Amino acid sequence: MSGHSKWHNIQAKKGKADAARGKLFTKIGRELAVAAKGNPNPSTNSKLADVIAKAKAANMPNDNIERSIKRAAGDFGDRDYKELTYEGYGVGGAAVIISTLTDNNNRTAGDVRAIMSKHGGSLGTTGSVSYMFDNKGVIVVERTPDLDEDTVTEYALDAGAEDVVTEDDAYEIYTTPAAFSEARKYLEEKGLNFLQAEITMIPQNKITLPEDKLETFMKMLDKLEENDDVQTVYHNVELPEEEEEE
Repeated sequence: MSGHSKWHNIQAKKGKADAARGKLFTKIGRELAVAAKGNPNPSTNSKLADVIAKAKAANMPNDNIERSIKRAAGDFGDRDYKELTYEGYGVGGAAVIISTLTDNNNRTAGDVRAIMSKHGGSLGTTGSVSYMFDNKGVIVVERTPDLDEDTVTEYALDAGAEDVVTEDDAYEIYTTPAAFSEARKYLEEKGLNFLQAEITMIPQNKITLPEDKLETFMKMLDKLEENDDVQTVYHNVELPEEEEEE
């Protein structure tokens, strides 16, 4: 797994997210409300517990988390949000997967298609690019003097993880999607604090775009991430923040 997901990449994303913290919290809040619908108890709702862990890793305040969960039983409960995933290509043949939560399929599909088309991309069929990605649970723990590699590796293996990658300032723990909830719970009980905790799509290989196409691609990413219905955008493009470190 080494090289597929570097901690500095996550730092870059976090830095970008800090500038739009309200937008990030809104997206996670919607995810919380959807997960909590029908069962707002994280002790018996593992999906909700997973999203809470993701929220805490993003430094979302507890008050915001609780409010989002309560929304599931309030005004949010009357709205039928669905998880829809779109696949397609950005400029230069970049592979893109767009995860959404929407109460209006036509609106979301139209918006996504328009954004991609405007920036030289196009929507594809289901499965058109997802085969280029691995679906993995990722838990990132800060590397500190009090937390050595052997201890983290032992915890991770006991938790059922597939792999542990040690970076300069973090430990990256990988699981299958099915094992993620139990692993996350076990590591929480061991007192580890997460910098990232979520099931994500990791590209098997990355591509480098020429400068002009990279600029267009990044504009497309920004527009997609600004859309209220879009939760996460996965892609296989080497971004500038990543290139500086490698």
